[in-house]
Amino acid sequence: MGLKETIKATLKEAELYKGQGLLNEAREKYVKIAQLIEKNETIPNAKSLLESVRKKISALDTSHLKIVSAPVTPAMSDKAQDLIKELFTFSKEGDPAAMALEGAISLAKFGQYHRAIDEFQKLLDDENIRVSAAKNILKCYQEFVSIEKAVEVYVAWKGDTRFSPNQIEKIQGFLQGLTEKSGKTFDLEITPSPAESPAAIAEEPVDDILDISSVGITLDTGGKGGHEIELDVSFQAGNVISVIISSKEKDLVDNLKIGVRLTNVNFYSPIAIFRGSGIVSASTKIDSGPKKGDYCLDIKVTNV
Repeated sequence: MGLKETIKATLKEAELYKGQGLLNEAREKYVKIAQLIEKNETIPNAKSLLESVRKKISALDTSHLKIVSAPVTPAMSDKAQDLIKELFTFSKEGDPAAMALEGAISLAKFGQYHRAIDEFQKLLDDENIRVSAAKNILKCYQEFVSIEKAVEVYVAWKGDTRFSPNQIEKIQGFLQGLTEKSGKTFDLEITPSPAESPAAIAEEPVDDILDISSVGITLDTGGKGGHEIELDVSFQAGNVISVIISSKEKDLVDNLKIGVRLTNVNFYSPIAIFRGSGIVSASTKIDSGPKKGDYCLDIKVTNV
C-alpha cells in the first residue's frame, strides 16, 4: 500500500472510531497521520493537510475533556468553585502566588478541570511558581484527556520565551515520568545536567524536593500493618503531595488521620528513590468528579 493509500485508510479508521465514540483510538490514528505527513513533506498540500489533522486532534481533546468532566462532575457555579479554593487553601498567609497555586490544585482535586487549568495557565507568568504550575497542567491533561495532549502542550512550551532552558529541562524530567508510567514512548529530548543526578537531588532541601510520582507507606497497625502500601501522587505543590485513597480502603483511611506522622516513607521519583518522613496535613472526602466518594490526603514531606 502506497503512502497516499495508507493515509486515506488510516483517516477512514480514525473517522470510524470517532463515530463510535472511541476518542482515544481516533486520536491515535490522527496522530499517526500527522507523523506520516511530517516525515513526507513532499505530499501535495502537506502543510494544509497537516493543519487540518491537527485541528481534528485538538477538537477531539476538547470533546474528550467535556465527556470526562460532564457526566461525573456536576457543573459548579463560579461561587461554588471560589468556595472550594477558599476552604482548601491552607496557606492563609504568605505569598499570594503560592496560595493561588494551592487553590488551583484544590479545584483539580474536586474535578473542576477546566477552571483548574485556566488558573494554572495564569500562574505561568510568575517566575517563582511557573514550573510548578506547568507540571500541574501536564498532570491534569495526562489524567483527564491523554498523555499525548500533555506532550503536545509541552512541545508548545518549548517555543514559549517565558520558559528558561533550565525550566524546560525540569518540566521535561517531570513529563518523562508521566510518559513512562503510561507505557508509551515519546522523544522528549531529555538532557539532565550533571547537577541533577539522583545523588545530588536526594540531598536537596525539603522546600525544593524533586517530583514525587508515588509514595510507599508502611503502617504499624490495621489489616495492612507491616506491609508497604504504594500510593500514586495526584498533585504536588512544593513539599506537599496529594494522594487519592479509594473509599473501599476504609482501614487505610482510618489509619491516616490528620496529624498522623509517617516514618520511613519511600518516595519514588522518575530518577531516584529516597527515604524520608511526613505528616498527614489534610484529609478530604471528594464529593464530586470521577473520584467521588474517595479520599484525598495531603502529606507534607518533613524530612528526606
